Amino acid sequence: MGRLFGTDGARGVANTEISCELAMKIGQATAMVLTDVSGKKPKVLIGMDTRISGKMLEAAIACGLCSVGADVMTLGVVPTPAVAFLVKEYGYDAAVMISASHNPCEYNGIKIFKADGYKLPDEIEEQIESIILDETQYPPKKVGGEVGRISESENDVNDYINHLKSTVDTDFDGMEIAVDCANGSSSVSAQKLFSDLKAKCHILSAEPDGVNINDNCGSTHIENLQRYVVENGLMAGFAFDGDADRMLAVDENGELVDGDKIIAICSKYMKKNGTLKKNTAVVTVMTNMGFYKFCAENGIKCEKTKVGDRYVLEKMLEEGYSIGGEQSGHVIFLDYATTGDGQLTALQVLSIMKKTGKKLSELARCMNIYPQTMINVRVSNMGKARFSDDEEIKNAVRQAEKQLGNTGRVLVRVSGTEPLVRVMLEGEDRKQIETLAAEIAEVIKEQLL
Repeated sequence: MGRLFGTDGARGVANTEISCELAMKIGQATAMVLTDVSGKKPKVLIGMDTRISGKMLEAAIACGLCSVGADVMTLGVVPTPAVAFLVKEYGYDAAVMISASHNPCEYNGIKIFKADGYKLPDEIEEQIESIILDETQYPPKKVGGEVGRISESENDVNDYINHLKSTVDTDFDGMEIAVDCANGSSSVSAQKLFSDLKAKCHILSAEPDGVNINDNCGSTHIENLQRYVVENGLMAGFAFDGDADRMLAVDENGELVDGDKIIAICSKYMKKNGTLKKNTAVVTVMTNMGFYKFCAENGIKCEKTKVGDRYVLEKMLEEGYSIGGEQSGHVIFLDYATTGDGQLTALQVLSIMKKTGKKLSELARCMNIYPQTMINVRVSNMGKARFSDDEEIKNAVRQAEKQLGNTGRVLVRVSGTEPLVRVMLEGEDRKQIETLAAEIAEVIKEQLL
């Protein structure tokens, strides 16, 4: 993991960990690297979610980019996958997304996409980091006519919506659904997107005020959508996170349909229709044990990666697979997108419902979920660094694995984006895994606080 860029860009508390000074330096270093690679004046898009700190960081990044000669076009509030799509669609050299995804409003982050819509490779991120942290090079300060220009986009949201609509070949006439926008990026697109496709759509949490992003809404608080769908007798509900690159669904009974089940539903349908490339789905080590059983029962191969949608994407690109994702709701349809896209995923699920005539609960029965428990242990930054070498934690994990035997599994890892150690246990006996998870979490607290 990089020193600035974790598994999903640079992220931290805005105006302290992600300061204006750091944002400007990232803009300068990025412009310098882009110029070195292309040999010409780079053009960079900047998008953001609805956080109050977004415009502040946008100004700082744009300042850094322009001071080294890059031209900037600001997109305003857009979903992260829109930025990934538009950088290629508009022929720009790179794009920056300012977002902290599912985190509370005090956090923000910076992630960078290449001209082809994929996230920067590790070696380019490391080059940017070395310019900023090690001062291995000094970005040149441009003057006169060489200073970059800033412009504003006018049609970006509509262009993105039109792209999403092109990924399905049916409308949703007669389907009544709810969509929870998390007071985030999908607030600018969801109403038009689903209405254009003739769905009767109840829009929730689409009034961002700068501080209410992910606040008791969206995919991190799915219980609100579950209740709303049942109370209003709807066919399904879809909840996005703050930047709309992930989605969790709710069936007509208010039951959660998580990323694992969504991938199962879609891969099964794709196999039947001959679009599941190499007959394979890509998931992570966090994926529920029930997914592997689903694959075995349906003749689908399964590839497993480290946690993080970037690792899922890397495997998909290496092998030419068409679908992959995470339990958290990041689902990548590589035929249509270069990153996870919550709204695109919702369209694919709705399309399957419409074409098969099946309720979402029927489709979701293709996979059984094993009981799973997760404890997030907040640790110090020093403790996070010590995690992998701590013998007491290793011993606690070994003891839990011994007790579970073949009936479950233990996964303990540091978060790539937050000062947390995540303790996940899975097995047949819920009470047993909850007890063992609590025991491991207590050891982590003692060792790493």
